[in-house]
Amino acid sequence: MKLYIDGASRGNPGRAGIGVVLCNHAGEPVKEVSESIGETTNNVAEYHALIRGLEEARALGADAVEVYTDSELLARQINGLYGVHSLHLRPLYHRARALLGLFKSATVRHIPRSQNQRADQLAKAAAGDRLR
Repeated sequence: MKLYIDGASRGNPGRAGIGVVLCNHAGEPVKEVSESIGETTNNVAEYHALIRGLEEARALGADAVEVYTDSELLARQINGLYGVHSLHLRPLYHRARALLGLFKSATVRHIPRSQNQRADQLAKAAAGDRLR
């Protein structure tokens, strides 16, 4: 399953939302999530999007996931290239790593924002912007 994720925050911290698009291997969307998560930072929202996406993929029966995010920080932290120095991100990081470990195969890749437009729209809508 392909999983496109994004988090948005209006104010950083501010009103925040997540956007998740789950696609089958043909790239066809099978589920979308656009959800407000209250007041928080953009980085926290990115992690919430990852966690929610992984939970949804498991619920749909996926045994392998390819995660795509436009958050370079999240991708590099999850892949062990950057440390997680912010104390408030550590529990989210550990939850995400535990969920990734439930799949037979799991990858997290950084992509340009232009390749993550639908997840971006869903996250911004959930944070309070109008859906475009």
